[in-house]
Amino acid sequence: MLTGLYSLTHFLVDFTCAYLIFFRLRGSDFWLVSLITYNFFAFAMQMPLGVVADAVNHNRLFACIGCLMIILSPFLIEVPILFCGVLGSGNALFHIGAGRDVLLRSGKSYTALGLFVSPGAIGLFLGTLCGISEILPQYAVLSLLFADAAALYILIPKLRTKLSAESEAVLVPKRPFRDFSIMLICLILVVCLRSYVGATLTFPWKSEGSFALFLVISVVMGKAAGGFLADHFGALKTVFASLLLSSVLFLFYKTPICGIIAVFLFNMSMPITLGAVRQLMPQRLGFGFGLLTFGLFLGIVPVFLNFNKLLVMPYGYTLAAVISSGLLYYGLKEQSHAA
Repeated sequence: MLTGLYSLTHFLVDFTCAYLIFFRLRGSDFWLVSLITYNFFAFAMQMPLGVVADAVNHNRLFACIGCLMIILSPFLIEVPILFCGVLGSGNALFHIGAGRDVLLRSGKSYTALGLFVSPGAIGLFLGTLCGISEILPQYAVLSLLFADAAALYILIPKLRTKLSAESEAVLVPKRPFRDFSIMLICLILVVCLRSYVGATLTFPWKSEGSFALFLVISVVMGKAAGGFLADHFGALKTVFASLLLSSVLFLFYKTPICGIIAVFLFNMSMPITLGAVRQLMPQRLGFGFGLLTFGLFLGIVPVFLNFNKLLVMPYGYTLAAVISSGLLYYGLKEQSHAA
């Protein structure tokens, strides 16, 4: 239930952020600068905020303050850069607080991680549509997030068990610096690739009918399924099978069902990268979570610089899936050797 409540709030946070940006700034002269500012604070700033969260160790407070910052951000719309900075910071605070809590209390489970991260994509998609179409009033969206944040603050202490969660022992590899650095580099590169693919991937049939919605649903279901399958079959087998099968299906991208399943499989690695950070840095979960979201920001930087065609369909995305499987498989293998 704790994971479910955080997952619902994750959906509402991403929905509200996308809604506010497109509702208030779409078509403005500050659009590109505002978008870069928001993404920097929402993703890159999670790494330093994670360091603070590890020191403070009050996850629920971080998450709720983040929600309140999002709710208050529209009052700063006269200064678009400030509005986006506060909005992005609120998003970052929520993700660090909630993500750290889920990591801390999920034990060795990947399923909880998959359930937590999966609603974000559908929240962004629906929030963007509602912001562009202006079918929802701003006060209704903000009121809903406020009610959810209040429930989060009140209910979470009641959902926690009386037993305090214990982090797993820190791994002590034979060659600590080498193993630790290789693991982190592999994880960050995988996240960078996934971020870039998600920002640039398109299909010739995407604008037809409801295929855009199906693609978003495949992202959501892929992240959730990745956690579930990793718990049942192991992280290494799930990574290897899902990404390599995805690389084959990308070759048949002109067929909608192949493209949708390829995206579904490609996103299965998301909760596994988070689980790997939990194993590698159990005492620095906030920093580890933020490190991966910094990788998300690095992955979209080429898009802001107009390098949208570094990967060409289908072979570029096939290559990205193969490289991701090798990096993540090797990283997880290094972790298992170090255990």
